Amino acid sequence: MTIKNIITEPDKILRKISSPVQEVGDAERKIMDDMVETMYSANGIGLAAIQIGIPKRIIVIDLKIENKKNPLFFVNPVIKNKDNLKSTYEEGCLSVPNQFAEIDRPKKCDVEYLDYNGEKKILKAEGLLATCIQHEMDHLEGILFIDYLSKLKKSMIIKKLSKSKSTRIVV
Repeated sequence: MTIKNIITEPDKILRKISSPVQEVGDAERKIMDDMVETMYSANGIGLAAIQIGIPKRIIVIDLKIENKKNPLFFVNPVIKNKDNLKSTYEEGCLSVPNQFAEIDRPKKCDVEYLDYNGEKKILKAEGLLATCIQHEMDHLEGILFIDYLSKLKKSMIIKKLSKSKSTRIVV
């Protein structure tokens, strides 16, 4: 397993719509393994393949309940039902470092997907897991959580991220 670099905003690849996976094989499992290691290394709870530069419809999530690793793998996820009730969580993103905002999303959702072995599954998610799934699935459509903010807040965050990117020294 390899820890990959996480692409950060502003970068055009994050706005790219990811392509469906044709078949879950060894190459896709290697991507998922690398994604999980990358996510753990960055102390995240979710990661989409596009965030490591791979425009495929793959996401990984691990809420690390009771500090136990229990990664979930979603290939070609599709939300089937969304609750009308909303819940609000303060969201952050590995591709939008050190920025957080309260975002309203449906409290519950049903997601249909292929698992790590390519088996079709349906998961009924609620609370933080539902929020995380929706956040990561947004990445598959080229959407970041900051897109839900006002234009002013969003542009301030992007300006801040651009400035920090330009002052980094790469050796």
